[in-house]
Amino acid sequence: MKNQVQLITYVDRLGGQRDGADLARLKRLLSEPGAPLAGVFGGVHLLPFFHAIDGADAGFDPIDHTQVDPRLGGWDDIKSLTEVVDVMADVIVNHMSSESPQFLDYSEKGDASAFAGLFLTLDAVFPNGATERDLLAVYRPRPGLPLTYATLKNGERRILWTTFTAAQIDIAVHHPQGRAYLAGILRTFADNGIRMVRLDAVGYAIKKAGHSCFMMPETFDFIGEFAGEARALGIEVLVEIHAYYQRQIEIAAKVDWVYDFALPPLVLHAFNFRTAAALKRWVAIRPTNALTVLDTHDGIGIIDIGADASDRAAYPGLVPPQELDELVERIHAASQGESRKATGAAASNLDLYQVNCTFFDAMGRDETAYLLGRAIQFFLPGVPQVYYVGLLAGHNDMELLARSQVGRDINRHHYTEAEIASDCRRPVVQRLIELIRLRNGHAAFQGDFALIASADTVLQLRWTQGAAWAELRVDFASLSHALTYSAADGTACAFAFS
Repeated sequence: MKNQVQLITYVDRLGGQRDGADLARLKRLLSEPGAPLAGVFGGVHLLPFFHAIDGADAGFDPIDHTQVDPRLGGWDDIKSLTEVVDVMADVIVNHMSSESPQFLDYSEKGDASAFAGLFLTLDAVFPNGATERDLLAVYRPRPGLPLTYATLKNGERRILWTTFTAAQIDIAVHHPQGRAYLAGILRTFADNGIRMVRLDAVGYAIKKAGHSCFMMPETFDFIGEFAGEARALGIEVLVEIHAYYQRQIEIAAKVDWVYDFALPPLVLHAFNFRTAAALKRWVAIRPTNALTVLDTHDGIGIIDIGADASDRAAYPGLVPPQELDELVERIHAASQGESRKATGAAASNLDLYQVNCTFFDAMGRDETAYLLGRAIQFFLPGVPQVYYVGLLAGHNDMELLARSQVGRDINRHHYTEAEIASDCRRPVVQRLIELIRLRNGHAAFQGDFALIASADTVLQLRWTQGAAWAELRVDFASLSHALTYSAADGTACAFAFS
């Protein structure tokens, strides 16, 4: 994976019009001379672009995972985009749409369908029946059981395994049909120039009676097997897991890449509590094969810095529980209460462990603090990713939230080309783009990293390679700060945050 900042975006929400030319527009935006984002990013993570992009979960419930939604373009457009930037795509390993041809065939024919073993039922996981204790042991990211009572088109009744929504039917990844389905996705990606994949919801892919059905040893085995298949096709694998921070460290030792999901809440904690102590503890132990983020298409993770729910006393979090609760309240206050309307029981499709809010609004629209947060992200070892709303220092989209009643839509604005051009003229966005170019182009970031010893209120990070160096210092008590770096002639330069 190229050590340069990547963009995360939906194809149709960054200047898209859903007229079949959105992928071509995105390529022009990222590469055409004179375009606002030309040459800014080394890679782009395209959020689900499969048929169809507007299902029950914004494309994460594909009907056909191997077909580009024609409203965006086609595979030729994907291949063309890979000629100017590295492209990452999602492999949604846990489930597929209830409208998929495979499930419709199963619904019509039941056990006589060629796809009968592809979809998980309650009996497939619990052939001897499930007790209350068995079901309560299953880890849940959302309220309720991961099960949906369904009457198939042929009249048969089934209890289907549905980890997320009733429209997302979990698949049996070890069944021959499941293996063939996932292998077909990888081959299609490889044939069209995609060299990085993110395994979406992979932590839930393996089910085992009497266990949590989340990140079990068998899950690690599956990830290893799947990653091996991907590597044989020249594809690197990123694993997406929201979990207790120690588990993230364990996962990182076994895969190509993980997300640093602890970073966003720790950055917010540092600014809100005027201390770098928790953040520095994490910097000292965090995995370096990480994609660093402050925002994604999901919410701001809370579970990632909290105690392990299985034994909170034995496995404490990176911050005390009372400070974690207070941090959530401070995010709500900073966003003028908007995030509260999109989080938890206030909105459907809710996740218990996330606060839904744009990162810029979570920081109270403080432009200097926001840019400092980005600088911290870019200075940590790993490959940075910037979400399209965060790139444009976007505000909460309350109109979209009101229409959809889906909490995460607050941070999934549909930008017109005019909005992009206008926002790219805002000083905060211009400085962020300058910061991205510095991270991408300065030789020091290809060298050695050091966390400099300092007071608990101070975070000091340094990169060096030969005579090249770059250093960031933030004192959260006073909010004094400096980002300095070497110029080609050896003199020191300073980055202006405001």
